[in-house]
Amino acid sequence: MTGKTSRNWFAASSVYFERRIIIVFLLGFSAGLPFLLMFGTLTAWLAQSGIDKTSIGLFVLTGTAFTLKFLWAPLVDRLPLPFVARLLGQRRSWLALAQLVCIASLVGIGLSDPTTGLRVTVLWTVVLAFASATQDIVIDAYRIETLHENEQGAGAATYQLGYRLALISAGAGALILADTLGWKTTYIIMAGLMTLGLLTTLLSPEPKRPAQKDSSQGNRLTRYNEWLKNSVVAPFSEFFSRPGALVILLFVVFYKYADGIWAAMANPFYLELGFTLTEIGVVSKTYGVVMTIIGSVLGGVMVLRLGILKSVLFGAVSMALTNLLYAALALSGPSIPVLMAVISIENLANGIGGTAFIAYLSSLCNLAYTATQYALLSSFMNVARTFLASGGGWLADQVDWVTFFVITTIAGIPGVVLLLYLMKRFPTHTETARQPEPS
Repeated sequence: MTGKTSRNWFAASSVYFERRIIIVFLLGFSAGLPFLLMFGTLTAWLAQSGIDKTSIGLFVLTGTAFTLKFLWAPLVDRLPLPFVARLLGQRRSWLALAQLVCIASLVGIGLSDPTTGLRVTVLWTVVLAFASATQDIVIDAYRIETLHENEQGAGAATYQLGYRLALISAGAGALILADTLGWKTTYIIMAGLMTLGLLTTLLSPEPKRPAQKDSSQGNRLTRYNEWLKNSVVAPFSEFFSRPGALVILLFVVFYKYADGIWAAMANPFYLELGFTLTEIGVVSKTYGVVMTIIGSVLGGVMVLRLGILKSVLFGAVSMALTNLLYAALALSGPSIPVLMAVISIENLANGIGGTAFIAYLSSLCNLAYTATQYALLSSFMNVARTFLASGGGWLADQVDWVTFFVITTIAGIPGVVLLLYLMKRFPTHTETARQPEPS
Protein backbone atom coordinates (compact mmCIF):
# COMPACT_ATOMS: atom_id res chain seq x y z
CA MET A 1 0.00 0.00 0.00
CA THR A 2 2.84 2.33 0.93
CA GLY A 3 4.65 1.58 -2.33
CA LYS A 4 1.50 2.24 -4.35
CA THR A 5 0.94 5.53 -2.52
CA SER A 6 4.53 6.58 -3.21
CA ARG A 7 4.16 5.76 -6.91
CA ASN A 8 0.90 7.73 -7.08
CA TRP A 9 2.52 10.69 -5.35
CA PHE A 10 5.50 10.59 -7.71
CA ALA A 11 3.23 10.38 -10.74
CA ALA A 12 1.20 13.34 -9.53
CA SER A 13 4.26 15.46 -8.67
CA SER A 14 6.11 14.69 -11.92
CA VAL A 15 3.88 17.18 -13.73
CA TYR A 16 5.85 19.99 -12.09
CA PHE A 17 8.92 19.00 -14.15
CA GLU A 18 7.14 19.30 -17.49
CA ARG A 19 8.53 21.98 -19.78
CA ARG A 20 5.11 23.62 -20.03
CA ILE A 21 4.89 23.97 -16.25
CA ILE A 22 8.42 25.39 -15.96
CA ILE A 23 7.60 28.02 -18.59
CA VAL A 24 4.47 28.98 -16.63
CA PHE A 25 6.63 29.31 -13.49
CA LEU A 26 9.05 31.70 -15.24
CA LEU A 27 6.21 33.73 -16.76
CA GLY A 28 4.64 33.93 -13.30
CA PHE A 29 7.87 35.54 -12.09
CA SER A 30 7.70 38.02 -14.97
CA ALA A 31 4.10 38.89 -14.07
CA GLY A 32 4.76 39.37 -10.36
CA LEU A 33 7.85 41.57 -10.58
CA PRO A 34 6.31 44.82 -11.90
CA PHE A 35 3.12 44.47 -9.83
CA LEU A 36 4.70 45.08 -6.44
CA LEU A 37 7.12 47.68 -7.82
CA MET A 38 4.22 49.91 -8.86
CA PHE A 39 2.18 49.41 -5.69
CA GLY A 40 3.58 48.04 -2.41
CA THR A 41 7.27 48.84 -2.82
CA LEU A 42 6.62 52.19 -4.42
CA THR A 43 4.38 53.23 -1.51
CA ALA A 44 7.38 52.79 0.83
CA TRP A 45 9.38 55.18 -1.39
CA LEU A 46 6.47 57.63 -1.39
CA ALA A 47 6.11 57.42 2.40
CA GLN A 48 9.82 58.08 2.89
CA SER A 49 9.53 61.02 0.49
CA GLY A 50 6.94 62.66 2.75
CA ILE A 51 3.83 61.98 0.62
CA ASP A 52 0.68 61.92 2.79
CA LYS A 53 -1.33 58.70 3.27
CA THR A 54 -4.39 59.96 1.41
CA SER A 55 -2.28 60.63 -1.70
CA ILE A 56 -0.55 57.26 -1.34
CA GLY A 57 -3.96 55.59 -1.21
CA LEU A 58 -5.07 57.42 -4.34
CA PHE A 59 -1.85 56.31 -6.03
CA VAL A 60 -3.41 52.89 -6.62
CA LEU A 61 -5.52 54.57 -9.32
CA THR A 62 -2.39 54.49 -11.49
CA GLY A 63 -3.22 50.80 -11.84
CA THR A 64 -6.53 51.50 -13.58
CA ALA A 65 -5.20 49.65 -16.62
CA PHE A 66 -5.63 46.37 -14.73
CA THR A 67 -9.34 47.14 -14.38
CA LEU A 68 -9.84 48.19 -18.00
CA LYS A 69 -7.62 45.63 -19.75
CA PHE A 70 -10.62 43.74 -21.09
CA LEU A 71 -11.12 46.70 -23.47
CA TRP A 72 -7.96 45.95 -25.48
CA ALA A 73 -7.81 42.21 -24.72
CA PRO A 74 -9.67 41.39 -27.99
CA LEU A 75 -6.88 43.14 -29.94
CA VAL A 76 -4.21 41.21 -28.05
CA ASP A 77 -6.23 38.03 -28.52
CA ARG A 78 -6.79 38.28 -32.28
CA LEU A 79 -4.69 41.07 -33.85
CA PRO A 80 -1.18 39.99 -34.99
CA LEU A 81 1.58 42.55 -34.49
CA PRO A 82 2.98 43.57 -37.90
CA PHE A 83 6.22 41.80 -38.88
CA VAL A 84 6.96 40.55 -35.34
CA ALA A 85 4.06 38.06 -35.29
CA ARG A 86 5.54 36.24 -38.28
CA LEU A 87 8.75 35.72 -36.34
CA LEU A 88 7.46 35.00 -32.82
CA GLY A 89 3.78 34.19 -33.27
CA GLN A 90 0.64 35.91 -31.97
CA ARG A 91 1.10 35.32 -28.24
CA ARG A 92 4.87 35.72 -27.96
CA SER A 93 5.05 38.91 -30.04
CA TRP A 94 2.58 40.71 -27.76
CA LEU A 95 4.32 39.30 -24.69
CA ALA A 96 7.77 40.46 -25.81
CA LEU A 97 6.47 43.95 -26.59
CA ALA A 98 4.79 44.26 -23.17
CA GLN A 99 7.93 43.09 -21.38
CA LEU A 100 10.15 45.57 -23.23
CA VAL A 101 7.86 48.44 -22.20
CA CYS A 102 7.89 47.15 -18.59
CA ILE A 103 11.69 47.27 -18.58
CA ALA A 104 11.75 50.82 -19.97
CA SER A 105 9.10 51.98 -17.46
CA LEU A 106 10.98 50.60 -14.46
CA VAL A 107 14.07 52.50 -15.57
CA GLY A 108 11.91 55.62 -15.97
CA ILE A 109 10.51 55.30 -12.44
CA GLY A 110 14.01 54.80 -11.07
CA LEU A 111 15.25 57.97 -12.75
CA SER A 112 12.31 60.03 -11.44
CA ASP A 113 12.11 61.76 -8.04
CA PRO A 114 8.74 61.65 -6.19
CA THR A 115 9.79 64.50 -3.89
CA THR A 116 10.35 67.07 -6.64
CA GLY A 117 8.70 65.47 -9.67
CA LEU A 118 5.80 63.29 -8.52
CA ARG A 119 4.01 63.76 -11.86
CA VAL A 120 6.87 62.07 -13.73
CA THR A 121 6.75 59.15 -11.28
CA VAL A 122 3.00 58.89 -11.80
CA LEU A 123 3.38 58.99 -15.60
CA TRP A 124 5.92 56.16 -15.69
CA THR A 125 3.81 54.15 -13.23
CA VAL A 126 0.76 54.47 -15.50
CA VAL A 127 2.84 53.29 -18.49
CA LEU A 128 4.16 50.38 -16.40
CA ALA A 129 0.61 49.45 -15.35
CA PHE A 130 -0.58 49.42 -18.97
CA ALA A 131 2.36 47.26 -20.10
CA SER A 132 2.06 44.95 -17.10
CA ALA A 133 -1.69 44.53 -17.63
CA THR A 134 -1.06 43.66 -21.28
CA GLN A 135 1.58 41.15 -20.20
CA ASP A 136 -0.97 39.58 -17.83
CA ILE A 137 -3.51 39.24 -20.66
CA VAL A 138 -1.05 37.23 -22.73
CA ILE A 139 0.41 35.16 -19.89
CA ASP A 140 -3.04 34.10 -18.66
CA ALA A 141 -4.02 33.05 -22.18
CA TYR A 142 -0.68 31.30 -22.74
CA ARG A 143 -1.04 29.36 -19.47
CA ILE A 144 -4.58 28.18 -20.18
CA GLU A 145 -3.85 27.30 -23.81
CA THR A 146 -0.60 25.39 -23.29
CA LEU A 147 -1.61 23.32 -20.24
CA HIS A 148 -3.79 20.24 -20.47
CA GLU A 149 -7.01 20.25 -18.47
CA ASN A 150 -5.57 18.00 -15.76
CA GLU A 151 -2.55 20.34 -15.45
CA GLN A 152 -4.53 23.49 -14.65
CA GLY A 153 -4.29 23.00 -10.87
CA ALA A 154 -0.54 22.41 -11.04
CA GLY A 155 -0.24 25.31 -13.45
CA ALA A 156 -2.08 27.65 -11.09
CA ALA A 157 0.14 26.59 -8.16
CA THR A 158 3.34 26.93 -10.24
CA TYR A 159 2.29 30.30 -11.61
CA GLN A 160 1.68 31.42 -8.01
CA LEU A 161 5.12 30.11 -7.02
CA GLY A 162 6.85 32.14 -9.72
CA TYR A 163 4.69 35.15 -8.95
CA ARG A 164 5.47 34.97 -5.23
CA LEU A 165 9.20 34.56 -5.78
CA ALA A 166 9.02 37.72 -7.87
CA LEU A 167 7.32 39.42 -4.93
CA ILE A 168 10.29 38.48 -2.75
CA SER A 169 12.59 40.13 -5.29
CA ALA A 170 10.38 43.20 -5.77
CA GLY A 171 9.47 43.38 -2.08
CA ALA A 172 12.19 42.23 0.31
CA GLY A 173 14.94 42.49 -2.28
CA ALA A 174 13.94 45.98 -3.37
CA LEU A 175 13.50 47.27 0.19
CA ILE A 176 16.86 45.93 1.34
CA LEU A 177 18.56 47.28 -1.79
CA ALA A 178 16.88 50.66 -1.23
CA ASP A 179 18.26 50.72 2.32
CA THR A 180 21.80 50.32 0.99
CA LEU A 181 21.90 51.53 -2.62
CA GLY A 182 18.98 53.95 -2.82
CA TRP A 183 15.70 53.81 -4.73
CA LYS A 184 16.98 54.81 -8.17
CA THR A 185 19.57 52.04 -8.37
CA THR A 186 17.05 49.57 -6.96
CA TYR A 187 14.53 50.18 -9.73
CA ILE A 188 17.17 49.90 -12.43
CA ILE A 189 18.25 46.53 -10.97
CA MET A 190 14.60 45.42 -10.99
CA ALA A 191 14.40 46.40 -14.66
CA GLY A 192 17.34 44.07 -15.27
CA LEU A 193 15.45 41.20 -13.59
CA MET A 194 12.56 41.69 -16.04
CA THR A 195 14.86 40.46 -18.81
CA LEU A 196 14.34 36.93 -17.40
CA GLY A 197 10.74 37.09 -18.58
CA LEU A 198 11.79 38.39 -21.99
CA LEU A 199 14.29 35.55 -22.43
CA THR A 200 11.60 33.03 -21.41
CA THR A 201 9.28 34.46 -24.06
CA LEU A 202 11.91 34.29 -26.79
CA LEU A 203 12.85 30.68 -25.94
CA SER A 204 9.31 29.32 -25.45
CA PRO A 205 7.09 27.75 -28.12
CA GLU A 206 4.01 29.49 -29.46
CA PRO A 207 0.88 27.73 -28.13
CA LYS A 208 -1.48 25.87 -30.43
CA ARG A 209 -4.86 27.57 -30.54
CA PRO A 210 -8.31 26.58 -31.78
CA ALA A 211 -8.83 27.42 -35.45
CA GLN A 212 -10.35 30.86 -35.90
CA LYS A 213 -13.22 31.54 -38.26
CA ASP A 214 -12.06 32.70 -41.66
CA SER A 215 -12.94 36.34 -42.26
CA SER A 216 -10.91 36.71 -45.45
CA GLN A 217 -13.93 36.41 -47.74
CA GLY A 218 -15.97 39.40 -48.94
CA ASN A 219 -15.16 43.07 -49.15
CA ARG A 220 -13.18 45.02 -46.57
CA LEU A 221 -16.25 46.11 -44.59
CA THR A 222 -17.56 42.55 -44.47
CA ARG A 223 -14.20 41.25 -43.26
CA TYR A 224 -14.01 43.96 -40.60
CA ASN A 225 -17.52 43.22 -39.34
CA GLU A 226 -16.75 39.50 -39.21
CA TRP A 227 -13.52 40.15 -37.30
CA LEU A 228 -15.33 42.46 -34.89
CA LYS A 229 -18.01 39.85 -34.28
CA ASN A 230 -15.57 36.99 -33.68
CA SER A 231 -12.98 38.98 -31.70
CA VAL A 232 -15.02 41.43 -29.64
CA VAL A 233 -18.68 40.45 -29.56
CA ALA A 234 -18.49 36.64 -29.38
CA PRO A 235 -16.29 36.34 -26.23
CA PHE A 236 -18.56 38.62 -24.21
CA SER A 237 -21.86 37.30 -25.59
CA GLU A 238 -20.78 33.71 -24.89
CA PHE A 239 -19.88 34.56 -21.30
CA PHE A 240 -22.97 36.63 -20.55
CA SER A 241 -25.24 33.93 -21.97
CA ARG A 242 -24.37 31.74 -18.99
CA PRO A 243 -26.73 31.54 -15.98
CA GLY A 244 -25.52 33.77 -13.14
CA ALA A 245 -22.92 35.60 -15.24
CA LEU A 246 -23.57 39.01 -13.67
CA VAL A 247 -23.47 37.59 -10.14
CA ILE A 248 -20.20 35.85 -10.97
CA LEU A 249 -18.66 39.17 -12.04
CA LEU A 250 -19.95 40.90 -8.92
CA PHE A 251 -18.45 38.15 -6.78
CA VAL A 252 -15.12 38.47 -8.61
CA VAL A 253 -15.11 42.19 -7.73
CA PHE A 254 -15.58 41.61 -4.00
CA TYR A 255 -13.60 38.38 -3.52
CA LYS A 256 -10.38 40.13 -2.43
CA TYR A 257 -11.89 43.42 -1.32
CA ALA A 258 -11.02 42.92 2.37
CA ASP A 259 -7.41 42.30 1.41
CA GLY A 260 -7.20 44.89 -1.37
CA ILE A 261 -8.59 47.85 0.58
CA TRP A 262 -5.54 47.97 2.83
CA ALA A 263 -2.85 46.64 0.45
CA ALA A 264 -1.51 50.10 -0.43
CA MET A 265 -1.36 50.94 3.28
CA ALA A 266 0.75 47.94 4.31
CA ASN A 267 4.19 49.57 4.10
CA PRO A 268 3.02 52.94 5.54
CA PHE A 269 1.45 50.93 8.41
CA TYR A 270 4.66 49.02 9.11
CA LEU A 271 6.78 52.18 8.94
CA GLU A 272 4.42 54.16 11.17
CA LEU A 273 4.40 51.33 13.68
CA GLY A 274 8.21 51.54 13.91
CA PHE A 275 9.56 48.73 11.73
CA THR A 276 12.59 49.43 9.53
CA LEU A 277 12.71 48.81 5.77
CA THR A 278 15.02 45.83 6.32
CA GLU A 279 12.70 44.32 8.94
CA ILE A 280 9.75 44.77 6.61
CA GLY A 281 11.74 43.26 3.76
CA VAL A 282 12.91 40.19 5.70
CA VAL A 283 9.71 39.37 7.60
CA SER A 284 6.84 40.61 5.42
CA LYS A 285 8.35 40.39 1.96
CA THR A 286 10.56 37.29 2.32
CA TYR A 287 9.28 35.09 5.13
CA GLY A 288 5.74 36.14 4.28
CA VAL A 289 6.09 35.18 0.63
CA VAL A 290 7.52 31.78 1.63
CA MET A 291 4.38 31.23 3.73
CA THR A 292 2.26 32.28 0.76
CA ILE A 293 4.04 29.74 -1.43
CA ILE A 294 3.28 27.03 1.13
CA GLY A 295 -0.32 28.22 1.15
CA SER A 296 -0.40 28.07 -2.65
CA VAL A 297 0.67 24.43 -2.60
CA LEU A 298 -1.93 23.66 0.07
CA GLY A 299 -4.47 25.47 -2.11
CA GLY A 300 -3.68 23.14 -5.01
CA VAL A 301 -4.25 20.13 -2.76
CA MET A 302 -7.47 21.64 -1.41
CA VAL A 303 -8.81 22.24 -4.93
CA LEU A 304 -8.05 18.60 -5.77
CA ARG A 305 -9.68 17.24 -2.61
CA LEU A 306 -12.62 19.61 -2.01
CA GLY A 307 -13.24 21.08 -5.44
CA ILE A 308 -12.83 24.65 -6.66
CA LEU A 309 -15.87 26.37 -5.13
CA LYS A 310 -15.43 25.07 -1.57
CA SER A 311 -11.75 26.04 -1.73
CA VAL A 312 -12.65 29.54 -2.94
CA LEU A 313 -15.15 29.86 -0.07
CA PHE A 314 -12.45 28.94 2.44
CA GLY A 315 -10.17 31.56 0.89
CA ALA A 316 -12.81 34.30 0.99
CA VAL A 317 -13.60 33.75 4.68
CA SER A 318 -10.03 33.27 5.89
CA MET A 319 -8.57 36.24 3.98
CA ALA A 320 -11.15 38.58 5.50
CA LEU A 321 -10.72 37.31 9.07
CA THR A 322 -6.93 37.60 9.00
CA ASN A 323 -7.25 41.40 8.84
CA LEU A 324 -8.20 41.24 12.52
CA LEU A 325 -4.71 39.92 13.23
CA TYR A 326 -3.29 43.24 12.02
CA ALA A 327 -5.48 45.00 14.57
CA ALA A 328 -3.70 42.92 17.22
CA LEU A 329 -0.35 43.89 15.72
CA ALA A 330 -1.34 47.57 15.89
CA LEU A 331 -2.02 47.12 19.61
CA SER A 332 1.23 45.23 20.31
CA GLY A 333 3.52 47.71 18.58
CA PRO A 334 6.68 46.88 16.55
CA SER A 335 7.10 43.30 17.80
CA ILE A 336 8.93 40.97 15.39
CA PRO A 337 7.45 37.75 16.90
CA VAL A 338 3.90 39.12 16.63
CA LEU A 339 4.57 40.31 13.08
CA MET A 340 5.85 36.86 12.11
CA ALA A 341 2.80 35.15 13.62
CA VAL A 342 0.41 37.50 11.83
CA ILE A 343 2.27 37.19 8.53
CA SER A 344 2.31 33.38 8.82
CA ILE A 345 -1.45 33.00 9.17
CA GLU A 346 -2.42 35.76 6.73
CA ASN A 347 -0.09 34.65 3.95
CA LEU A 348 -1.08 31.00 4.28
CA ALA A 349 -4.70 32.11 3.80
CA ASN A 350 -3.76 34.30 0.83
CA GLY A 351 -1.85 31.46 -0.81
CA ILE A 352 -4.74 29.03 -0.48
CA GLY A 353 -7.29 31.62 -1.61
CA GLY A 354 -5.14 32.80 -4.51
CA THR A 355 -4.57 29.36 -5.99
CA ALA A 356 -8.25 28.43 -5.66
CA PHE A 357 -9.29 31.71 -7.29
CA ILE A 358 -6.93 31.32 -10.27
CA ALA A 359 -8.26 27.81 -10.83
CA TYR A 360 -11.81 29.18 -10.58
CA LEU A 361 -11.24 31.97 -13.11
CA SER A 362 -9.48 29.56 -15.49
CA SER A 363 -12.44 27.18 -15.30
CA LEU A 364 -14.75 29.97 -16.46
CA CYS A 365 -12.87 30.57 -19.73
CA ASN A 366 -13.90 29.11 -23.07
CA LEU A 367 -10.73 28.12 -24.94
CA ALA A 368 -11.99 29.85 -28.07
CA TYR A 369 -11.79 33.23 -26.30
CA THR A 370 -9.17 32.63 -23.62
CA ALA A 371 -7.38 35.99 -23.47
CA THR A 372 -10.51 38.13 -23.71
CA GLN A 373 -12.61 36.22 -21.17
CA TYR A 374 -9.81 35.88 -18.62
CA ALA A 375 -9.03 39.57 -19.06
CA LEU A 376 -12.69 40.38 -18.40
CA LEU A 377 -12.70 38.33 -15.20
CA SER A 378 -9.36 39.59 -13.90
CA SER A 379 -10.34 43.18 -14.79
CA PHE A 380 -13.35 42.92 -12.52
CA MET A 381 -11.13 41.39 -9.84
CA ASN A 382 -8.91 44.46 -10.03
CA VAL A 383 -11.85 46.83 -9.50
CA ALA A 384 -11.51 46.16 -5.77
CA ARG A 385 -7.75 46.75 -5.91
CA THR A 386 -8.03 50.09 -7.68
CA PHE A 387 -11.29 52.05 -7.54
CA LEU A 388 -12.86 50.46 -4.45
CA ALA A 389 -9.57 50.35 -2.52
CA SER A 390 -8.38 53.84 -3.49
CA GLY A 391 -10.07 55.27 -0.41
CA GLY A 392 -7.98 53.10 1.90
CA GLY A 393 -5.49 55.91 2.48
CA TRP A 394 -8.26 58.38 3.30
CA LEU A 395 -9.78 55.87 5.75
CA ALA A 396 -6.39 55.37 7.43
CA ASP A 397 -6.13 59.14 7.87
CA GLN A 398 -9.56 59.31 9.56
CA VAL A 399 -9.37 56.45 12.07
CA ASP A 400 -6.78 54.62 14.16
CA TRP A 401 -5.20 51.46 12.82
CA VAL A 402 -7.25 49.08 14.99
CA THR A 403 -10.54 50.54 13.73
CA PHE A 404 -9.14 50.54 10.20
CA PHE A 405 -8.53 46.79 10.24
CA VAL A 406 -11.90 46.02 11.80
CA ILE A 407 -13.59 47.95 8.98
CA THR A 408 -11.53 46.16 6.31
CA THR A 409 -12.56 42.81 7.82
CA ILE A 410 -16.24 43.76 7.48
CA ALA A 411 -15.52 44.63 3.84
CA GLY A 412 -15.04 40.91 3.18
CA ILE A 413 -18.68 40.03 3.93
CA PRO A 414 -20.16 40.87 0.46
CA GLY A 415 -17.79 38.47 -1.30
CA VAL A 416 -18.69 35.59 1.00
CA VAL A 417 -22.44 36.24 0.67
CA LEU A 418 -22.24 36.40 -3.14
CA LEU A 419 -20.29 33.14 -3.34
CA LEU A 420 -22.77 31.34 -1.07
CA TYR A 421 -25.55 32.58 -3.33
CA LEU A 422 -23.75 31.28 -6.42
CA MET A 423 -23.11 27.90 -4.83
CA LYS A 424 -26.80 27.54 -3.89
CA ARG A 425 -28.46 29.12 -6.92
CA PHE A 426 -26.14 28.04 -9.75
CA PRO A 427 -24.21 25.02 -8.41
CA THR A 428 -23.68 23.50 -11.88
CA HIS A 429 -23.20 26.69 -13.90
CA THR A 430 -20.48 28.63 -12.08
CA GLU A 431 -17.78 26.56 -13.77
CA THR A 432 -17.81 25.74 -17.47
CA ALA A 433 -16.04 23.32 -19.77
CA ARG A 434 -12.81 24.54 -21.35
CA GLN A 435 -13.56 23.09 -24.79
CA PRO A 436 -13.87 25.66 -27.59
CA GLU A 437 -17.16 26.10 -29.33
CA PRO A 438 -17.54 24.37 -32.71
CA SER A 439 -16.54 26.59 -35.62
